[in-house]
Amino acid sequence: MRKFTEEQHMFRDAYRRFLADEVAPHMPAFREAGIVDREIFKKAGDQGFLMTWPDEKYGGMGDNDFRYEQIIIEEAARAGCHEWYATLHSRLVGPYFKNIGNEEQRERFLPKCVNGETILAVAMTEPGAGSDLSGMKSSAKDMGDHYLLNGSKTYISNGINADVIIVAAKLDGEESKHAMVLLIVERGMEGFERGRNLDKMGQSAQDTAELFFNNVKIPKENVLGEPGNGFVHLMEGLAEERLIGMVQYGASARHAFDVTRKFVMERDVFGKKLSDMQNTQFKMAEMDAKIDMFQTYVDHCVEVHNQGQLNSNMAAKGKMLGSEIEWEMMDLGVQLHGGAGYMKEYEICRMFLDARVSRIYAGSSEIMRYIVGRDVFSQKYQSILE
Repeated sequence: MRKFTEEQHMFRDAYRRFLADEVAPHMPAFREAGIVDREIFKKAGDQGFLMTWPDEKYGGMGDNDFRYEQIIIEEAARAGCHEWYATLHSRLVGPYFKNIGNEEQRERFLPKCVNGETILAVAMTEPGAGSDLSGMKSSAKDMGDHYLLNGSKTYISNGINADVIIVAAKLDGEESKHAMVLLIVERGMEGFERGRNLDKMGQSAQDTAELFFNNVKIPKENVLGEPGNGFVHLMEGLAEERLIGMVQYGASARHAFDVTRKFVMERDVFGKKLSDMQNTQFKMAEMDAKIDMFQTYVDHCVEVHNQGQLNSNMAAKGKMLGSEIEWEMMDLGVQLHGGAGYMKEYEICRMFLDARVSRIYAGSSEIMRYIVGRDVFSQKYQSILE
């Protein structure tokens, strides 16, 4: 039995209805357009579904329990609406204001983020700097009363829709490759331009863009956290970012399992149902067990995170294995669908394409193995069972 409160069960039911009524029917149009209508953010905000953690004075519920976001992610996957990545806005970017922002910034930005008027994004990745942020070329020069921001970013989710973007840049003149500053860039700032909405393999409805900064003047009141500590600030949010990924992978794998289970129980092959074939039963039995076992670890990590004790190693293990299990289920789903699995009109095909990026973003599977392997051979290594 999974551990959710009565209020959270009610929240799940309400959010499930919201997705069914307001989002799912429009997903084909959003995929065709390559972007989700920003009005969806406003509708979600008006019903309290965007941010639950901000204090009531900012318009939120004041409840930081990660299980609310877990419900949001799980239900979006269940409804086939995961490309509307509200969690990026709500739980990946928004908490920067809570954790390292000042009160003036929280009062200025959070209310409109909570109600959906302002859409958020974070910009770290550059053409030559992905997982290795030390290779970042974007720079910020201290001009006294403002910073001068120059550079470019790519693969930025919410890049077209975003009104406020937290941009990471190297501090000009500093020798350390990790001396960075986080700057709040707002829509309409002179010198800030967006490139094209990038054409991706999957996640078609998620707007992903290039961003360009040419002598953008960033007032000092738009500096987030402590200048020079930007790299540290970014690292502080990585465990939760990977936990968010873990929740998504488990929910996505389970939905793909359900879609495939329904198909093989209806599909006739050689005079009987595909689900009656021993190979189908064995393969699906293995995936059912793997997904359930992984979900147990995810729920454990959520509980640990709510206690403030989730570490980078635990999150890396879950991110690594979860994305691999998700991909294994997607591949099996396409295989058991046969030729239909190769057709985009079938949901499993879209899910297969969408899931390929899971082993890349928020740290690739190779980076996760490096993190875990480094811990395995460290002097402080300790099994979770010890």
